[in-house]
Amino acid sequence: MALARALAVGRSTTIALRFSLMPGGVEIATLADGNRNGVRTPDIEAGIDRMLDAPIRLADLFPGVGIGLTPQVAGTDPIQLGGTDILSFSPHGTATSGSVYVTGRDGTQWVVRVLGATARTRVLRFVPSSGEWVHAF
Repeated sequence: MALARALAVGRSTTIALRFSLMPGGVEIATLADGNRNGVRTPDIEAGIDRMLDAPIRLADLFPGVGIGLTPQVAGTDPIQLGGTDILSFSPHGTATSGSVYVTGRDGTQWVVRVLGATARTRVLRFVPSSGEWVHAF
């Protein structure tokens, strides 16, 4: 997410992370806006907004880690970005607000929350015994 934000500011264009549910897990693709109206699904399908790199899975980088929800956490969607699965970063340093839930290889539950106005991220860990989210760092 930090790299996508830096690319957006450095290239003066919207850069987005698109989360796609695929067999074997969620893939993350990095895309660049091709027509200055933001990264949008119809533009991706038309080839206007283009992929910068091949999609990756979190588990490919960190074995045993994935995007998802553990049974202790209520909910069904581990990607909550305002009704879409695209997290965008603008050339001005702002972002889409939302949350991405990550499961650890040891069964822990984490969430990365993005504040849109500043694109600042917070990482929280779920404590099953208390049902609370606590700052991880």
